[in-house]
Amino acid sequence: MTVEANDLLAALARPDIVGATRLPAGASRQTWLLARTDQAPLVLRLNTPGSIDTEALLREAVLMDVAGRHGVPSPEVIAHGTGPGPLAAGYVLMSYVEGESVPQRILRDPALAGFRDGFADECGRVLARLHAIDPDTVAEAELPTDDQLDSWRAVLDAEPEPHPILSHVAAWLERHRPAPVAPRLVHGDFRLGNLLVSPTGTDAVLDWELAHLGDPVEDLAWLTIRAWRFGAEPEVGGCGSVDDLVSSYEREGGGLVDPDRLRWWQVMGCFRWGVICLHQVSRHLSGAERSVELAAIGRRVAEAEYDAMLLLT
Repeated sequence: MTVEANDLLAALARPDIVGATRLPAGASRQTWLLARTDQAPLVLRLNTPGSIDTEALLREAVLMDVAGRHGVPSPEVIAHGTGPGPLAAGYVLMSYVEGESVPQRILRDPALAGFRDGFADECGRVLARLHAIDPDTVAEAELPTDDQLDSWRAVLDAEPEPHPILSHVAAWLERHRPAPVAPRLVHGDFRLGNLLVSPTGTDAVLDWELAHLGDPVEDLAWLTIRAWRFGAEPEVGGCGSVDDLVSSYEREGGGLVDPDRLRWWQVMGCFRWGVICLHQVSRHLSGAERSVELAAIGRRVAEAEYDAMLLLT
């Protein structure tokens, strides 16, 4: 479904909002910048047909509010829920936070050189604060507690075509499962592209729709897989080292990080990304949402398979 700006303005029915421009961010959800008369703009996050979990976007509103009160940089949530027309699948309306989110610009802009130097260390601090949030304080969000390997393997099994490398990786993950830990709040997609940054640091953590209760090491590992380095060499988002990330996390009180557990979650991250790519291209091929971006993402399945096999050698 293609959402038109005029339809969006009509559905919002707010006289202060006078314009809507879709931002080039996000394949599973849409992000719109809403212009207002004589006021700062707002940002609208919008579900689209075929999203893996439409309720996840609504949980995002609760999570951003709680996270902001616990020292995690977050925008102010103004409204969330469902509405008419293009809002029917769910939306979150929030304050506008100035900053850069495009990874390729973050990795190349000379003005952000200082940010890049401190990125791994800052991520360790932010994630330690995030994981320290008592799960009871986000009970309203009704976060999923499903086993991550089982959940993403079910998505893979639903695909019409076999994918033997991903199946092989899933079997390795099953054989080498780490011991369970007390579940904590997990962001689920903490990486460049889901952060708003400036030369002074991270100004907002966005895109909480994959949040769940689970093993906090998942967030650390996801940040370090090769897909989120965007062509750069350093392990943490193309900016820093795993050692700096883990050391900062442990100093901030995030708990000791076992290297074998971290590696398992890195393999799991590659597996998950491969399955997500498959699901995204299926949305395009099925006609649920025709999109060149979704079609292109499907081509990245092979990258995720390659990255996973590198970690297993």
